[in-house]
Amino acid sequence: MLANAGLSDAEVVARVRAGESSLFEILMRRHNLRVYRIARSVVKDEAEAEDVMQQAYLNAYTHLDQFQERAQFSTWLTRITLHEGLSRRRKWKPDLVESDETEGDRMDRFTAEQPDPERQAYAAELGRALEVAVDSLPETYRTVLMLRDIEGLSTGETASVLDLGEEAVKTRLHRARAMLRRAVTDQIGAATPEAFHFHATRCDRVVAAVMAVLASHP
Repeated sequence: MLANAGLSDAEVVARVRAGESSLFEILMRRHNLRVYRIARSVVKDEAEAEDVMQQAYLNAYTHLDQFQERAQFSTWLTRITLHEGLSRRRKWKPDLVESDETEGDRMDRFTAEQPDPERQAYAAELGRALEVAVDSLPETYRTVLMLRDIEGLSTGETASVLDLGEEAVKTRLHRARAMLRRAVTDQIGAATPEAFHFHATRCDRVVAAVMAVLASHP
């Protein structure tokens, strides 16, 4: 366990701002699962999600003076991760636009992808089915579902992160859940927290990469 791990996010941020950059590791380890899930929901690729995470953490560290303590650090970090993921994806597919007009047609086009060997090693069958179904959702629904159902943010927090009204969040979440029910069994609800697991080795890898950059550019 890290020393000072009992500090609140606000306390850690204050001390990092004051020059204790090594404490930034506490924030990374505390929020790695959420950051991974948000990055993964956008880029839909595990290796790319790690790259998004690293850059999101570096962006957060660089702009830590812009963090307003009236908001939760986790919400602020989630927004940074989401924006980095979207920016990264636009570089791959600059012409990709997902709109509400095309999403209705997609409801009938879920595909049953086969799990790759790495996933077969650690994912339960139901968890994998959920991941495939979530990946198949249009982005406007996928991100809302990831934030609300998998990450557990409130409607208000989700609306804040995505710059949406709360009614829009509720509508998209309702549609996302309906899509999922058509793709997987009713057991999804019980298995949801097990999906998109972020293993300790990945956690260590991301933390080490970010801390190495910070050490070379204090």
